[in-house]
Amino acid sequence: MTVDDDPEVSRAVARDLRRQYGEQHRIVRAESGEAALDALRQMKLRGDLVAVILADYRMPQLNGIEFLEQAMDIYPGARRALLTAYADTGAAIDAINVIDLDYYLLKPWDPPEEKLYPVVDSLLEAWQSEDHRPVPETKVVGHRWSARSSEVREFLARSQVPYRWYSTDQPEGHRLLEAAQADAQRLPMVITPDGNVLIEPSEPDLARHVGLATTPSTDFYDLIVIGGGPAGLGAAVYGASEGLRTVLVERTATGGQAGQSSRIENYLGFPDGVSGAQLTGRARRQAHKFGAEVLTAREVVGLEVTGSARTVHFADGTAISAHTVILATGVAYRQLTAPGLPELTGRGVYYGAALTEATSCADDDIYIVGGANSAGQAAVYFAKRARSVSLLVRASSLRRSMSHYLIEQVANNPAIDVCTCCEVVAADGSDHLEHLTLRDSNTGATRKVPAQYLFVFIGAAPLTDWLDGVVIRDGHGFVLAGPDLLEEGKPPPGWPLERPPYHLESSVPGVFVAGDVRAESAKRVASAVGEGAMAVMLVHRYLERV
Repeated sequence: MTVDDDPEVSRAVARDLRRQYGEQHRIVRAESGEAALDALRQMKLRGDLVAVILADYRMPQLNGIEFLEQAMDIYPGARRALLTAYADTGAAIDAINVIDLDYYLLKPWDPPEEKLYPVVDSLLEAWQSEDHRPVPETKVVGHRWSARSSEVREFLARSQVPYRWYSTDQPEGHRLLEAAQADAQRLPMVITPDGNVLIEPSEPDLARHVGLATTPSTDFYDLIVIGGGPAGLGAAVYGASEGLRTVLVERTATGGQAGQSSRIENYLGFPDGVSGAQLTGRARRQAHKFGAEVLTAREVVGLEVTGSARTVHFADGTAISAHTVILATGVAYRQLTAPGLPELTGRGVYYGAALTEATSCADDDIYIVGGANSAGQAAVYFAKRARSVSLLVRASSLRRSMSHYLIEQVANNPAIDVCTCCEVVAADGSDHLEHLTLRDSNTGATRKVPAQYLFVFIGAAPLTDWLDGVVIRDGHGFVLAGPDLLEEGKPPPGWPLERPPYHLESSVPGVFVAGDVRAESAKRVASAVGEGAMAVMLVHRYLERV
């Protein structure tokens, strides 16, 4: 594929490429980044393979680097080259690190035999050396307002498994149900790429059938990372890249809360922002690249100290052991308990961004509960499609809980209405959410509003009950580590070593903690990734002294 907004240049590049490669490859050209992305998406749906993408740097709307960054998420295996003028070579060099750019070409490329073809030959050779077989799609058939259908779609999306969604009220969805001779009352139905039909699958069963790893390759590792959010992925990348036999265990899908974020704009190195799915998807690919195992849909229920080993127990009764463990289990959104809300969860009421529902929200009135960054990011994201977005905030302002840049974006968006001192006290609906009852905490006055979608971001609680009696936690369940364990400079009771705990080490030697689950953590993506990397450094220090 070649992309250039100058029609004459676009035709010239395509002409030269067809002359040399037209017999073996189809040359696709586009005259804007958006048009090229649309073409790439269509090719992806058809199962086509894309070997090389050549993009001009100076394009309106999306420049070449921005385009290639998005194209990489559609075809991560395609080789990427930037066509640039001499004055823009600095940007091209920076893009080598930002988007893993493979090469940049200077204009003009004449003669192509000397300046263009050798580069493309090299890119094609590198692409052909890897396995790029197309992945047929998974199909999901379900009811629009089915909570389980929503969970399955979210699991597949967060696991970056390509799938097509068919509602039962669509003709194709009905045809698929008939072809599978399935009961329309037992949904969702999932059809895997190899033709297997799964009815109301559990996440472990679904993960196995769509090609996600769920079983460890061995029973002993150097490092077990529990949790697949930014902290866990950071630990897996650095652990595996430094030679540790590393396995990451995630109870649902990798990404954690950050993976559900529609746009992270204050993460270092991404001035134009990056979605949580893009960031965590790339991190997972990095972990695989360095040899880390990533197990999804495996729930950890216990941690046991067995001599020098640390044993992790799974809900199915199996276990694996390692020299060290990093706890990176993150946090979960707290639940609203107002009347009607628990029954409507997954049927119009969602915790987190639930980005799989975004296309269904077009031209609707959206309500979001929360006043922190995740709520602000969701409000800005949904405002692009929805008729209106109401941000319901219990506090009197956003200043204490939301970053300044997000407050400005929310304030400058006419589609977003911020309702302070406001809380949801009830919800009702038949098979899905239809109305919300809101209360003004200053006056006590209530009002009932029509609503089909409510997204909730009201703080989070750690998922650490399974660690009870093993490591020391604070009163809220967050794991204490390092200096927070010391009492008058002395290690905690039962600490068996002469040295004090390392900075991110829990009350059990060799068990470290990183990210949001750690007491007094910063609750930011960058700090979580940094703690994951730092925990690996401390793992090395621990192993050297064992």
